[in-house]
This record gives sequence, C-alpha cells and structure tokens, in this order.
Amino acid sequence: MGRISFSCLCPASWHFSVSSQVLPRLLIPSFRQLLFFGLVIGLIGLLYLLLVAGKGHASWITKDNNFHRHLARVTDVDVTDTSNPDLNYGLVVDCGSSGSRIFVYCWPQHNGNPHELLDIRQMRDQHRKPVVMKIKPGISELAKTPEKASDYIYPLLSFAAQHIPKHKHQETPLYILCTAGMRVLPESHQEALLEDLRTDIPVHFNFLFSDSHVEVISGKQEGVYAWIGINFVLGRFNHVQNDEEHEVEVHVPGSDQQDTLMRRRTAGVLDMGGVSTQIAYEVPKTVSFASPQQEEVAKNLLAEFNLGCDAHRTEHVYRVYVSTFLGFGGNAARQRYEESLIRNTAARNKLLGGHVGETAESPLLDPCLPIDMPDHIGPSTQTVYLRGTGDFDKCRQLLQPFLNRTNDTQTSLSGIYQPAIDYQNSQFYGFSEFYYCTEDVLRMGGDYNASKYVQAAKGYCATQWKTLKERFDSGLYASHADFPRLKYQCFKSAWMHEVLHSGFSFPSDYKNLKTALLVYDKEVQWTLGAILYRTRFLPLRDIQKEGLKGAHSHWRHNFSFLNNHYLFLACFFIVLLSIMLYLLRLRRIHRRVAQRYTPSSVPWMEKGLGSPTLPINL
Repeated sequence: MGRISFSCLCPASWHFSVSSQVLPRLLIPSFRQLLFFGLVIGLIGLLYLLLVAGKGHASWITKDNNFHRHLARVTDVDVTDTSNPDLNYGLVVDCGSSGSRIFVYCWPQHNGNPHELLDIRQMRDQHRKPVVMKIKPGISELAKTPEKASDYIYPLLSFAAQHIPKHKHQETPLYILCTAGMRVLPESHQEALLEDLRTDIPVHFNFLFSDSHVEVISGKQEGVYAWIGINFVLGRFNHVQNDEEHEVEVHVPGSDQQDTLMRRRTAGVLDMGGVSTQIAYEVPKTVSFASPQQEEVAKNLLAEFNLGCDAHRTEHVYRVYVSTFLGFGGNAARQRYEESLIRNTAARNKLLGGHVGETAESPLLDPCLPIDMPDHIGPSTQTVYLRGTGDFDKCRQLLQPFLNRTNDTQTSLSGIYQPAIDYQNSQFYGFSEFYYCTEDVLRMGGDYNASKYVQAAKGYCATQWKTLKERFDSGLYASHADFPRLKYQCFKSAWMHEVLHSGFSFPSDYKNLKTALLVYDKEVQWTLGAILYRTRFLPLRDIQKEGLKGAHSHWRHNFSFLNNHYLFLACFFIVLLSIMLYLLRLRRIHRRVAQRYTPSSVPWMEKGLGSPTLPINL
C-alpha cells in the first residue's frame, strides 16, 4: 500500500507521511478510544462547571447575601428579639455639652468570616423605637462637684439595664465618651469626673466596663467615628469582588512596600453646624507635604486605623483626614459678619462724620439679606439698623475674607492643611446646614448642582421680603423651616457656597455631593462608629468558636449549598463511568473466551466473514 505525504515550506520546511493502513485507525477510532475521549471531555466539563460556573455562582450568592444583609440593616425597624441567645449588646454614652445620651446597640453572632465586620444595629423596643435616653444638663456642669458624676449617669445605665437581658450584662461592653463640653474643662476637673465614674459604676452595674472605657475623646476621634458610622450604614465596608460600585486604588497605610489594593470607594462627610464646620474623607494615596511644618500639622489631622479583627489583614485599613473649623458654622459665621459690620460702620461714620445705620430711616444696606428686609444688630448701646438689598454675588464677595484663606498649597479654611481630593472619583455627603440651605427654602436637597443652586439662591435673595413672608405663612417651605431660616437663608446660602467652593476648593461642576438630613431615613450618630471601632476584635472570639466546630464550617456550608445544583450531574458522570468500565470488562471477557475456544477466529472476525459453528459439548 502507498503512503500519504504532507509537506510545507513556510514558515519552516517540514515533511511527514502517514501509512494508508494507519489512516483508517485515525479517522475511525476504536470503541476504547471513543470511550477514553468521552471520559476526558466529561471530566473537563465537570471541572469547568464546578470551578468556573461554581465560582461565578458563589460570587453572585456572596453579593446577594451582602446586599440583603445591608438592606436588612438600613431598613430594620423590627422589635429586637431579646430572647435570641446569640444576640450580643453594647452601650455607648455620649456625654455632650448640653446633655448626655445612651445608645443601645445589638448584633448577632459573627459568622466567622474574618473579611466581614460585625453587623451592628440600634436596638428597638416593643414600639419599634430606637432604645435611646437623654438627660440634661451636660456632665461638664458637675465640674465643681465631681463626686456626683456617677449619680448623674445612673438613670441612663438603669434604663439600658432594663432593656438588656440580665444574663447578658456581664458580656455587654459599656463605653462612656465625653465630647465638646468636657474638652473645655481643665484636665484636673476632667480626671476627677472620670475617676468617680470608674470607681462607682462597677459597684452598681455588671456591664463589661474597664478604666479605658471612659474618656474624653478629641474632635478628631469624634469626626473619625462619624465617618465610620455613615460609611457603615452606606455599606461601603463590604468589599465584594467585581462590585458595580466605584472602586479606588488604595496605598495601604503602614506598608513598607507600599502595597496597593482595589476596594469600594468610601464617602466623604461634610457637616456644618451652628458653631463649627467639619470635613472628613479617606485619603487613599500616600500624601506628600510642602514642608516639615505642614507634615507636623498633618499628623494631627490624619488618622490611620484598622477596622478589621485581624491586624495582619489590610482590606479594612483606612487613612482618613478629619478637620474641624470652629467659628465656621452658619450661626457663628453670621455673628462674625455682623461684628465686622458694626466695627466698619462705626469707623466709617467716625471718619466721614456720617450717621449710616444709626436709625431705621438711614439703614446700612446689607446685600446678604432679602430685598427690603429690615433688621438690627449689635448691643443696645451700639445698634446698627440694616436693610437688605438681596445681592447674592456681592454677598459672596463680602464673605471671602471670613474664610481666612492663605496662598499656601494644599490648604483650606484658615490655611489648615488639606490633602488633595480626587474629584473625578469621590463622593461626599453634606449634613446639617448643607442640607438646610438646599432644602428648607430652596427645596432642592439631595443631589447637589452648583449652577442650579446659585440660580435658586439668587432668586430667593432678589425676592421682596413681603413676598417671602407671604409664602412662609402659606406653608410653601419645608415644615421645619422657621422664621430665622427665612431671614438668614440668603446669607447662609452664600456662606455654604463659599465654604464648599472657595474654602474646600470643590469645583463648580462637582456632581457627587448629596445633601441629606438622614441616611436611609435614619439619623446616623457618631456613637455607631465608636462601637464599631471599639468592638472590632470581638469577631475573633466567634472565629475561635467556629474553629472549635471545624475550620471554616460556614464556608463548607456555603460550598455544599453552592454545589447542590451540580450533585446530580456528578452522580450521573460517576454512574456513566461505572457503566462504561463494566462494558469494557465484559468486552475483555468476551475476547478471552473467543480466543480460548476459537483461536483461528480472529482473522475472519476482523474481515467480517461468517462465523463458523462453535463446538459445544454437553
């Protein structure tokens, strides 16, 4: 028989030939070859389904579970089931300047996955109301009688003890954290108040309480806790792979090799109260400083911390910038502005011999008040009468000097250091005055648009005061908008705009600012961030419990759940393989029997001839 030859000159010369006797065997494989290839293809298909499709399904289920956990957290208004033995509790007392509040939090047992944080929620009573109690005045009022501190706080702790099962008291952590009111006291007075709490509370209550659980926290700590709480409620700490949310590249703080990772983008926080303004946001990249002095200042404004339970894992390590600006709140700014008007008017009248602002008939014209709105400021001995002209742009120009900006790079209000913000890949939430200025009167709270906001503010300022009062009396503004809001909306609109765009340097086309009063219809307190941070190591206890039951038992449970869909397929392949092996064995037995009794039958079997009669002896 001949041979079939194959040759090729490009890209390299090669030649081979195949015998015509071998070709049929290649083109028409035997049953054993078909069986072999079938098994290989079947196993490859099974592995593909288990590894590739299973992984995708696992990812989908993980995302879905995280979404439902997050949705349950933000929409949870059900009564807390205190009969649940796996429920844990925690207490945080916020000792503020005007009063003290106790917040009761609860969370189920940690699932043992070190990648996830505790699922902390606010406890709700039988009426589905948050378990919170407030007393007045602030604890700082007891500075001269520190021995009464424990008596002062006793009602708060008794209230919490009634809501938490008694057998859970000894494992319920209690934190007493004091803020602004205590900060202004001398350190000796602070320590006397705290020492009374440390001494007497363990006598009357069986909560998990130590000396380190009561302290005066700094404004920086309070800002970090607020940032943690808001991002936790927003679900920004759930780092799911292939998430549709925007991601950022993070240079892990404290890493010698400058390790980087991609994770979900967190939200920055802007909060303007009556007295102060605060900004807090994550700084994902390593920062550089213009001078050693700036670096020293930055150390007091940057906080690096790990929210995870494992210090060796970096997925929950954050670098957050927090700065609080006293005197830059809405009311404090108005007060500084009015004091400036009084000083400048008095100096101008003295220099020119004028009488501007001394009577209502010769008022000082104020562009930061609505048109024809009358007002008077200052003490009775130095009263200045005002009348509004409603010029929003001129008002903004007059407010520029009150920002105390400098020419230094990377600075904001009062020349304070501010690391660069990636405005193309960031998101901020504006609370308090940022929301009131956009919503109460202008009715455009939510997604912030600078051009529309300026247009609306100009329209409000340029409206006659008489018309504004008529609209107010007709209930056209928000229900919580009061008369002072109506009077100073023009000023505060201009002030908010200047703080945001000239102070913090947000571009006028920035689209990722959302002004809000609540997050998912809930008021988020900094105490939530405090309990999250201070209980971050508690999951280790539950992880160890899980380890005693079997390493990663929850993962094995999820794995078995995922692969139930493929169980039938796996069984089918096993049964198919068994049948094929059984048929192969029968074929071998048949060949051996045929060779033993008819050794000369192989040629005619292969040639397809008729089979001779086999001798059978009975």
